[in-house]
Amino acid sequence: MIHVKETTDKTGGGSERPEAFIRNDQFNFIKDQAAILVTGQATGNDAEVLSVLRHLAHEKVFKLFPALTEEQKTVLGPLAAVKESADAEAFLEALVPYIIPFPAAASEALAKLFPKAKKLKGPKPETVDFSKMSYLAWTESSNLMYLVTQKDGRLEGVSGTLSRSGKKGVCAICNRHSEVGLFTARTKSSGQDQFVKRGNYICMDNAVCNRNINTLERLSDFTARLQK
Repeated sequence: MIHVKETTDKTGGGSERPEAFIRNDQFNFIKDQAAILVTGQATGNDAEVLSVLRHLAHEKVFKLFPALTEEQKTVLGPLAAVKESADAEAFLEALVPYIIPFPAAASEALAKLFPKAKKLKGPKPETVDFSKMSYLAWTESSNLMYLVTQKDGRLEGVSGTLSRSGKKGVCAICNRHSEVGLFTARTKSSGQDQFVKRGNYICMDNAVCNRNINTLERLSDFTARLQK
């Protein structure tokens, strides 16, 4: 496993923070590709095979960003030189300043997303690392869960219950094997005053889920299905 150091932005005075262009899911995808290169280097000694691995990793990562600037290409370029875990960790650490954080919504904004919720508390912003999020989620009243995603620059909210399953399975959002629970939302059907329940199994720990997400496609499908 590749570990990335926790870093704090301490740029002050006249220092300018680099322009962020990498979402959390894209960073995780890059991290996965770096891990593949490290594993390939450790388990194989065929130079041609390793060259193909590096080429594929480079191609897949650059494909995530259709309109890269020359500066951004320079930022991502060192991926192709990753061989050992130390190389991967140094490369990934250098990418951290370029990560786009998930929007830190104020309590008033969250309340608007969930108008039917009474006394919505929401998460404490100081306890949340928004740079490591593709979605924001928290629980209140035991198993009542609120989930916030971003679509077309706008925040959307889905609420439901998260019931612990006591088992491991594949998460519908990150597609990784972890301890999962059944998230169920109740939505109004086309019939008058009729409601249907929809849900799926997701990670019990949303921080783990956010660390594993390497595409937003499944997250989008999951929330869209709940909102039908």
